[in-house]
Amino acid sequence: MADSALSIRTIDESDLIEFQRVMAWAFLDDPSGVDSKWVKVLELDRTHAVFDGDEMIGTAGVLSRELTVPGGLQAPAGAVTVVTVKPGHRRRGVASLMMKTQLHGMHESGEPIAILWASEGSIYRRFGYGELATSLNRMRMPTRMAFHSGVAVSDARIRQVSREEALPFMREVHDRVRRTKVGWLNRVEQTWDVQLADREVDRDGLTSYRYCLHPEGYVVFRAKAAGSSRGPADELHVRELVCETEQAYVDLYRFLLDIDLAAEISFYTAADDPIVHMVDNPRKVGRDLGDALWVRIVDIDRALPLRRYSSDVDSVLEVEDTFCPWNSGRWRFTVKGGEAVVTRTEDPADVSLDVASIGSAFLGGVRLSVLRRAHRVVEHTPGHVDALTAAFLGSHEPHCPEVF
Repeated sequence: MADSALSIRTIDESDLIEFQRVMAWAFLDDPSGVDSKWVKVLELDRTHAVFDGDEMIGTAGVLSRELTVPGGLQAPAGAVTVVTVKPGHRRRGVASLMMKTQLHGMHESGEPIAILWASEGSIYRRFGYGELATSLNRMRMPTRMAFHSGVAVSDARIRQVSREEALPFMREVHDRVRRTKVGWLNRVEQTWDVQLADREVDRDGLTSYRYCLHPEGYVVFRAKAAGSSRGPADELHVRELVCETEQAYVDLYRFLLDIDLAAEISFYTAADDPIVHMVDNPRKVGRDLGDALWVRIVDIDRALPLRRYSSDVDSVLEVEDTFCPWNSGRWRFTVKGGEAVVTRTEDPADVSLDVASIGSAFLGGVRLSVLRRAHRVVEHTPGHVDALTAAFLGSHEPHCPEVF
């Protein structure tokens, strides 16, 4: 229950300095002031602060985004960001007040999906967010690795260019590619400044970004000097590799693997990045999988029909949602020809689950059959969980390549 002394409101420009201070306190960071890269993307009419009297003690924001969902469709989503509670004010209902304000606002505006990156894994399920909706693969691999004999590299020219020359091309390519990649988001102008921030403080000891263009894609990376008396062994830290064709993907990886003075590549990439199957020694490709995007279904009847499904199904779902009670109850979920219809029903439930489980499965990243084994999903009618699992799966693992 929220403390009766607490109040919440949207902020204005006069609040930004204090907003930054509260964020810095919570993230154990130094305040960066109004020039912070994160402040650039805030939508003030969707950015809230919680106050204890006159003291700001909590922050949260929502960014208006488009999320690519299975079927290559674009769904409106509220990207939740900068959620913090000032030390000394925890367990007073501050986070609950901010989450309730955000989710009820999305419900009223017709925004059926909320998404976020969780700084701590124990917080957001209680607000209905489903974990592991997309995964992030931290991949490390040595350079000079050969491709297997079936992989052909083209003679396309790859050019290293300035940031100013690269950005117009990158914007166009990214916008086309993100519409085909489940879990990717659209970018507004300020988003590019955040994702490719290149001040000294953003580099963490690495070089500035290198921008390399292929006719059908691009790669952005930094370098970290390393080596010994035996010679240089620099590390390449890939920030983005975006390709419109499979050939561009092959060519750009080959380009990275062949860069002189480099010994290793690291890249936060998709869980099913096929490079591990392209090289001749896959054991040398190190992979460390973690959670990325968390998904919250704000309105079940609006959200589930926004994507396409892999097989037909007809099930009654009994949904538990204590935080957004309009979702609770029984819903008939029917898919025919890939398209879903969701309606209220009084029919007996075939499957019971909480709203967070639907969020985890929504992009195809988590199998409902696995959540059944985790005691998150209960099957009342045999065969329905497997049928739902097959319907929700896609041909690729969902992936969100940017933190917001």
